[in-house]
Amino acid sequence: MPTLRRFLCCACALVMFVASTSVAEAGDWKAGTAVVKVTPTEPMWMAGYASRKKPSEGVALDLYCKALALEDDAGRRFVFVTCDLIGIPRDLREAVALAVKDQHGLPPERLLLNASHTHCGPEFRSYKKETLALSDERARQGLAYFEKLQTQLIALVGEAIGNLAPAKVSYVQARCGFAMNRRTPSDKGYQNKPWSAGPVDHTVPVLKIAGTDDKLRAVLFGYACHNTTLSFFQFCGDYAGYAQQYLEEKYPGTTAHFLMGCGGDQNPYPRGELELARHHGKTLGIAVEAALQSSPVLPIAGSLTAALVPAPLEFAPPPPKEILERQTKSPNEYEARHATRLLKELAENGKIATTYDAPVQAVQLGDGLTIVAFPGETVIDYALRAQRDFAGDFTGTSAGAADGAGATKKPIVWAAGYSNDVFAYIPSKRVLLEGGYEAGGAMLFGRFPGPFSVDVEERVMKAATTAVERARNE
Repeated sequence: MPTLRRFLCCACALVMFVASTSVAEAGDWKAGTAVVKVTPTEPMWMAGYASRKKPSEGVALDLYCKALALEDDAGRRFVFVTCDLIGIPRDLREAVALAVKDQHGLPPERLLLNASHTHCGPEFRSYKKETLALSDERARQGLAYFEKLQTQLIALVGEAIGNLAPAKVSYVQARCGFAMNRRTPSDKGYQNKPWSAGPVDHTVPVLKIAGTDDKLRAVLFGYACHNTTLSFFQFCGDYAGYAQQYLEEKYPGTTAHFLMGCGGDQNPYPRGELELARHHGKTLGIAVEAALQSSPVLPIAGSLTAALVPAPLEFAPPPPKEILERQTKSPNEYEARHATRLLKELAENGKIATTYDAPVQAVQLGDGLTIVAFPGETVIDYALRAQRDFAGDFTGTSAGAADGAGATKKPIVWAAGYSNDVFAYIPSKRVLLEGGYEAGGAMLFGRFPGPFSVDVEERVMKAATTAVERARNE
């Protein structure tokens, strides 16, 4: 009798597995993609390095924005927009989201805009006019690019939605090793150098989109590493651009989308040469290729839900007026400009803003995968904590399945940074207390007063927790 009971239990489990697999692969999803080239057609000031003192000088690799639209069997849609750009300014995100809602009925929480953060793209952020002391001509050129880009992104989303067709969706992952922590401790503080003992996340998450004929149609893949192999004067998508190019050449007819991870304190090593960008791109592309051939595979079935929650961030108190006035005479031109901007804000508004609402987004794909999209240049600690707080182990089984103890498995978590509003570095508490560039030094190149308050990580993660819970329970 015990033998018969074990046989029946095994048979029942097998039937349940086959049933769940057939549901996931029945083509209940729809997917659509669209691509637009966004390489400037004339020389422009380039984004990413304040040391640049002249416009671009040609193109090494074209820049693209790409949209991936998904629709579940209930007609709920979500659109990923991935861009070979330095960042997503808030005003760009808001304008695109408003137009897409009006034209396609897509709520803001169902639109994710992510930037690869290439440092070899155009500078089009309006506030950089003062930061970089751009001439009126360069600022007008950036504004014209911004306005054209906005129109292109709105049309891009509509095109992807218009291309929706039956599809199968699954999750796989691999690893890639060229990212290294760049915050090296020294007797002079934390230096921007490769630190092999620092925290990293070498996971390469991959969302595989296939047609009902099983032919690969699209891949959405991520990696947590600054897109900074290069610092020359040619437009180029850097390693992320070359990874997408490799995959699209390897799988003709496939659209490859790169979703930047929480790589604020990670750099690609070695770096500095075009051939290294190509090499890192191919290495990442091969990792995606390996993931597509690997096991386990998590078929994604079920509903598509999302949430967008503001994280109310606070800055440390700004310096008093007399100190800012002294700083305007600093030999450091960036400190002087920063102080001048803050004094201007104080004169115009009677105070310097010390709070900022940053959007945190969660996307739930079926019951097996949660994508958490953080704003700003989030450091690697946010990815590691999101996985620790929200994620289960990747075994390829559905999150709804029970483990040996009868507990429900948690979904896999994929953490993205540089999403929806790339406005500043967002340090973890650890990084903030350690100090250095990511902790507050980089604020000199932005429009905010200075370092965040010490509870910045808890504020971001509280918003992330709310977003994840809403997405999972919608």
